[in-house]
Amino acid sequence: MKKIVEYRKLLNVDKTAELKDLKTIYRNAMKECHPDKFQGNDAGLKEAEEKSKLVIEAYHFLVSINPETIKLNLPEYTETIATSSITDYKFVEGRLIIDFSNGSVYEYISVPKATYVKMVNAESPGRFAKRHILNSFTWRKKTNQD
Repeated sequence: MKKIVEYRKLLNVDKTAELKDLKTIYRNAMKECHPDKFQGNDAGLKEAEEKSKLVIEAYHFLVSINPETIKLNLPEYTETIATSSITDYKFVEGRLIIDFSNGSVYEYISVPKATYVKMVNAESPGRFAKRHILNSFTWRKKTNQD
């Protein structure tokens, strides 16, 4: 959740922002911090490169958890969790990353560490995940770029 709040603050958007609004805000933010504006100014160039990387990361992350994106990806997600088994999982800073047998990888955001520990210790981690995680937490499909 902390990551989401930071990204929203960076782009100055709220959680109700639509995809088209995010795109406009992203483009405007990139115009302000694009490294090409700082040629000949090494300190400004380095800062612009760092900020532009953060803006790009924030934009892609917020697009991936946007309700419009979730709605668009819901049929594929539903199919995955209904027909594929969990092949691997890991917990990284409040995010649970689950690999499914169909090759899909989903990230579940703001999963409490205690919930992850219960999943690890469950007789069937897959059954535990279906009951307590897969439809209870904000999710996004991970890509090779993530």
